[in-house]
Amino acid sequence: MRHGKKIAKLGRTSSHRKALMRNMATSLIQRESITTTADRAKALRPYIEKLITRAKVDSLHNKREVMRKIADRRVVSKLFADIAPRYSERPGGYTRIFKLGTRPGDAAEMAIIELVEESVEVTRKKKKRGAVVPVLEKKKPVPAPESKTEEASVEEESEGTAAPEASAEEPAADEQKKA
Repeated sequence: MRHGKKIAKLGRTSSHRKALMRNMATSLIQRESITTTADRAKALRPYIEKLITRAKVDSLHNKREVMRKIADRRVVSKLFADIAPRYSERPGGYTRIFKLGTRPGDAAEMAIIELVEESVEVTRKKKKRGAVVPVLEKKKPVPAPESKTEEASVEEESEGTAAPEASAEEPAADEQKKA
């Protein structure tokens, strides 16, 4: 019986599946977004999220554990230096999967798996029959307050218009001297 065995086999031997996961994880860290089949994306999600969680604590042991899964040192250094600090406050859910539809050649369901960039709020919206559906809304950035006063900006604008007129006269004077 298959009770408790939740690994997606993907129609491959264990060594081929490990190589596939390593290569896809490397590509995802390098590019931060890859297009693959939906089943592969679902299998890659826990693999990459465990690596990011481990990389959040920058220690020699964690680097060696990640190097067991990803062989490229540049990718591992990017994971520890750039990606993991980005998610230091986030407890999980570092990836997002968008389904694209079917591939024309073999009708395989395609998906994009990407690293989450922005913080997303989940709001609840009711449907007709009482079902609750989560709706993702991106947070809008708050504009920074302007430090200049209106008078200072008006003075700078008037100074900026005077300077180009003087520079426009100088090339004309140079051309008259040459002739």
